[in-house]
Amino acid sequence: MIHTKSVLRLLAYIHILVAALMAISLALAFYYDEPEGVEAFAITEAAMLAFSLILIIGTRSQKEIVIRAKDSYLLVTLTWVIATAFGALPLYISGTFETYPQCYFEIMSGFTTTGATALQSIEDKMMSILFWRNMTNWLGGMGIVVLFVALLPFMGTRGVNLVGAESVGPTKDKLTPKIQHTAFALWAIYAAFSLLQVLLLWIRIPLFDAVTVMFGTMGAAGFSAKNSSIGGYHSAYVDVVVTVFMIIAGSNFALYFKMIRGKWREAFSDAELRTYLLIITVFTLLITLNLQSSNSYGSFSTALRYAAFHVASIITTTGFATFDYNFWPQFSKTLLVMLFFVGGCAGSAGGGIKVVRISMLLSLARNAIRKRLHPEAVTPLIYSGSTVKPDVILSVAGFVAAYILTGFIGTLLFSLSGYGFETCFTASFLLLGNIGIGMADVGPSGNFSIFSDFLLSVGSFLMLVGRLELFTVYALFTRSFWKR
Repeated sequence: MIHTKSVLRLLAYIHILVAALMAISLALAFYYDEPEGVEAFAITEAAMLAFSLILIIGTRSQKEIVIRAKDSYLLVTLTWVIATAFGALPLYISGTFETYPQCYFEIMSGFTTTGATALQSIEDKMMSILFWRNMTNWLGGMGIVVLFVALLPFMGTRGVNLVGAESVGPTKDKLTPKIQHTAFALWAIYAAFSLLQVLLLWIRIPLFDAVTVMFGTMGAAGFSAKNSSIGGYHSAYVDVVVTVFMIIAGSNFALYFKMIRGKWREAFSDAELRTYLLIITVFTLLITLNLQSSNSYGSFSTALRYAAFHVASIITTTGFATFDYNFWPQFSKTLLVMLFFVGGCAGSAGGGIKVVRISMLLSLARNAIRKRLHPEAVTPLIYSGSTVKPDVILSVAGFVAAYILTGFIGTLLFSLSGYGFETCFTASFLLLGNIGIGMADVGPSGNFSIFSDFLLSVGSFLMLVGRLELFTVYALFTRSFWKR
């Protein structure tokens, strides 16, 4: 049974919160003297508040909010779909894009922390529009619904368990006894890192740029206020700061909570974190050596700088760029494509399959070989010192199968555009993995303006299901979901 009134009432409260956050962009439109921006944000604010008011009045008979598992899936999916629909209005009203599907794609890319863009030129757009566009990266990084849950105690509303439907990874760490406190702790850590990065970037670049770059970095998203992404700053210092914070954003935020509690040894003994850092180290060194041997850059340090940046950008699914790696040797480009199928850690701002799932599948393959050699042996799957339950193994295997199938269907649909396989394949999987940049025509020097509105709508769906880890959305399309 779906508790429709509870879902709609919470949906109204969430959009009031989003409207309040959008007011910052409205204020910036006044500050930068952008009348078109003021009009666009004012109309959108009015529409969002009217929508929320109608829902609140329509559900006024609902005395107590009841949210079960099914309700949480429906609420989270509707939140992202409708918040994106409203969030796209300022871009459409201001004339940033010609068609609404382009606007919807851009903001869905922002909220899902994908960073793929259909903008042919960025720097000539209004400052308030660019701020809102990049701010969606930051809001989507830790999750709109997680932020809402974190603020529930201040709103006088009882907590509901919605975090699991929006958080990423096969396991959800409950850091504190109450889910609201867990959500608040995650957002507090997220905000603290965000502030630190802004202060470090502000040393070299203007405050507006520092904030917008932080939005894209901590959200593991990749939107930038520059046409050339981070490469537009031509600064090794900025590259290093962004690289470090991309790696931070791609790690499990629950581990930072443990570090704050003094559990450093427990945090650094985490198997997923060690695998994540190992992958980054190995791939960075391999690409650096390949770039150096091909004389792509003048020095080893420069090759290391570019290699580390792009490895971190791809594995964390951020999608920033400092150079068009389409011009790199084929070996380096192949390694980057392999990272498309890894992603960040569970409980991070990153997308993708996740390091923990990849590690579990490799362990499962190893156990299968042992079982073939020793049929009578008992081979439980051990990960990070604990036995993995069969239902978790089934969930991981099912997720990866659905992920790959979805990506290939997306590739088939993008092939309708007539572009080459490399473009269509990476376009599909970069959207599904919330990565933002791919190869060929959707590489660092390209964008999604080459595709039709229909394919941009397909891309919006891929980003949504990728960010909500497939099953949250796919569950809504099953008959059993709607049965009483």
